[in-house]
Amino acid sequence: MSQPLFAGVYEGRRVLVTGHTGFKGSWLALWLRQLDAQVCGLALPPATEPSHHALLNLGIEEAFVDLRDADGVRRTVQALAPDIVFHLAAQPLVRRSYAEPAGTLATNVMGLVHLFEAVRATPSVRAVVNVTTDKCYANRHQAQGYTEDDALGGHDPYSASKACAEIVSASYRASFLSNDDSRGHPVLLATARAGNVIGGGDWSEDRLIPDLVRAALAAEPARIRHPGSTRPWQHVLEPLAGYLLLGQQLLQGRGEQAQAWNFGPDEAGHLSVGEVVSGFSAHWPSLRHELGGQDATRHEAALLHLDCGKARARLGWRPVWDAPTSLARTARWYRAWHERGERLSQADLDAYVEDARRHGLAWAGQTSGWVPA
Repeated sequence: MSQPLFAGVYEGRRVLVTGHTGFKGSWLALWLRQLDAQVCGLALPPATEPSHHALLNLGIEEAFVDLRDADGVRRTVQALAPDIVFHLAAQPLVRRSYAEPAGTLATNVMGLVHLFEAVRATPSVRAVVNVTTDKCYANRHQAQGYTEDDALGGHDPYSASKACAEIVSASYRASFLSNDDSRGHPVLLATARAGNVIGGGDWSEDRLIPDLVRAALAAEPARIRHPGSTRPWQHVLEPLAGYLLLGQQLLQGRGEQAQAWNFGPDEAGHLSVGEVVSGFSAHWPSLRHELGGQDATRHEAALLHLDCGKARARLGWRPVWDAPTSLARTARWYRAWHERGERLSQADLDAYVEDARRHGLAWAGQTSGWVPA
C-alpha cells in the first residue's frame, strides 16, 4: 500500500494556479488534479495554438484576468478563496522582454504586487509559492553554481523583472504577510528559482525545444543561437515536485521554509545548447539544424549554473530524471502527439512519480515492504 503523495496535504484543498494556461502551469494543474485538489486558475488565455492547457482539457474553474488589472485580480482571488497560491503567471520570455520592456515589468513586478494585495484581502490564503527564475541572479559568468544568498540582478528586462519580483516578495513577507495583517493568521510566502525546463506541450516562441519541434514538423533546419551557452536543463516535472513539496511544508505551518529556494538539475544536467540539440536529435533522426546569426544587440548569458544544495538538505528534494531521460521523454511526447495524436502527459507524470518512489524520495510516498536501492 502506498502512502499519499506530499503527505496528502493537497487533497480537498482549494489551490489557485496563476498562469495555469502556460506550459509549467498546465502541468502543475494536471498534477494537482491527480492529488485531488480543488484546482482553480487565473491567467490570460493560452498564448499558443496548440496549447498544453487546451489538450489537457481539465475542466477546472478558471478566470481570464490580466495581472495588470489590480481590481480584477483582487476580485478573482477573493471569489476563488484559495488555501494556497502557486504564482506562475508572467511574461516569461527574455527576447520578448527586449521588445516589450514596459509590459514585462508591469506584468512581472506590478502584477505581483497586485496579487499580493489580493492575497492580503483574502482571509482563506495560508501560503504562497512565487515562482521566479534562475535568471534573477546578477550573472557573473562563473562556473560555480549560484546559491540563494547570492546577489540579485538582471541584464535584460525579463531577468531584471524577476530580480525585482524577488525583492518585492521579500518586502511583502517581512512587512505584511508574516504578520496576521487582520486575517488572524500569517501567510507563509516562499519563492522558487528554477532553471530551464523541457517537456511535452511547450509551443512558446524563442525557446529551444519548441523551435526544434517546429523545424522538425516543417522539415526545415532549426536555426540555433548561442550553441555554446550553458544552462541548467531539467524536465518540467522536476521543479514542479519542488514547488509542491515547498507548498506542502508551508501548508503544514513550517514558517522557517518561507524563503527563497533553487530547483535545478545535478551537475550533469548543466548542458550547452549544442548538447541539448544533439541529445534531442538522437530521438528525432529527421531533425536538422544550422547555426543562426547571433544578435549582438540582444545580450543572452553564456553561462549559468545553480547550486541546489539547500533544497536537498532542508526540503528533501532532489532530481529524479537525468538529462538523457528528460530529453528522451520530451522527444517521445512530441513525436507521439505529432505522429499518432497521443498525449503522453499523464503517462509521463505516472512514470516520474514511480521513479521518484524507486529513488526513495519521501514526497512520493513509499510502497509497503519496498526497500530503496
